[in-house]
Amino acid sequence: MSPVIEQAVQARLVSPTPRMESVPATLRYDRADPFAVRMAFPPPATLEGTEVTWEFSRELLAKGMTEATGLGDVRVRPFGYGRTVLEFHAPEGTAMVHLRTAELRRFLERSQVLVPDGREHLYLDLDHDLTELLRDAR
Repeated sequence: MSPVIEQAVQARLVSPTPRMESVPATLRYDRADPFAVRMAFPPPATLEGTEVTWEFSRELLAKGMTEATGLGDVRVRPFGYGRTVLEFHAPEGTAMVHLRTAELRRFLERSQVLVPDGREHLYLDLDHDLTELLRDAR
């Protein structure tokens, strides 16, 4: 099994207009970075016209499907039946997207096959990370 999972999702962008626009996004989980999930939006879906990737904890995503969580740049909460809202806060503004909770659950289940909850520390390469940190400090 590949140590990386990618899953395409359709995110519904919450905006002041009555119609919510769907934008493509990709969820990514890499066993080499076992605590993190990445969500990438392609250039046509962003104001800057460049790919934008947000990184946040797998635990935040899992918890946010059942209760509001997050205090920083990324916040997650359930919304109605079968939806989860992700809020992305940046100096340029805030973006909110709705995702199907079932898609998020499927993604998280696949990530847990790679790295079970509570076992993330077993997949860290601390020697490599420390070497990189010291190399960058020079």
